[in-house]
Amino acid sequence: MPLVRFALNHMAAPSLAIEDLFALATSLGIDAVEIRNDLAGNAILDGTLPETVAQAAERHGLTILSINALQRFNEWNATRADEARELIDYAKGCGARALVLVPKNDGTGRADGERQENLRRSLAALKPMLDAAGIMGLVEPLGFEICSLRSKAEAVEAIDAVAGRSTFKLVHDTFHHHLAGEEQLFADLTGLVHISGVSDPAVSIADMRDPHRVLVAADDRLDNAGQMRALIKAGYAGPFSFEPFAAKVHDLDDPAKALRASMDYLSAEV
Repeated sequence: MPLVRFALNHMAAPSLAIEDLFALATSLGIDAVEIRNDLAGNAILDGTLPETVAQAAERHGLTILSINALQRFNEWNATRADEARELIDYAKGCGARALVLVPKNDGTGRADGERQENLRRSLAALKPMLDAAGIMGLVEPLGFEICSLRSKAEAVEAIDAVAGRSTFKLVHDTFHHHLAGEEQLFADLTGLVHISGVSDPAVSIADMRDPHRVLVAADDRLDNAGQMRALIKAGYAGPFSFEPFAAKVHDLDDPAKALRASMDYLSAEV
């Protein structure tokens, strides 16, 4: 088995239909994918049935790691509960193993005490829903200064407060980890790693945003290779999922060639 197990998030090639995304993954020797609920004109938003996604994954011999994502999960209310129920049902129907949980990122809910309580409340509400469906919740702290959950340490505290280690794990996103400046890895509690690089030499760390996120190459400023080495050394044995948001990646005529180059670079470095 290769030391690095790669996966493919639909954000790596968002214009591809699900069937074509799955074919791209298998052409690269990738056996695991993440699907999304935020791509207009594509599954899931286009009404594609979960059974259709499950059948396509089975045809291509793929594991669906996650649906990405329940947004604003730490702002718990009736609307969020309905969204969670719908996504958990979809995850179960399509065979996805997990649901990514993304915190609100609009500058609200950041006060000390308030944000921890909101987080615990949301995890406590989600736990029985996820457990009943056999779906893992993947908590993804975001590194942005305006985010209501930047720290993985804070996420772990909340998971432990609701006795949730059998239900919840962390997403280590190399971009967000770099922005947050948090040194602890929590490899034992990490269920998934998202990888993307930033190559623009002019943008400051504080100004880095999703559109700067490209495929990882030698000019990467986030030290993806170093983060990956550290995670593996600390015991992480799961997949590293490509999640670039930059338009120049999404507009590539040959995404397979670019992804293969990034896979080769990281495999050699890690």
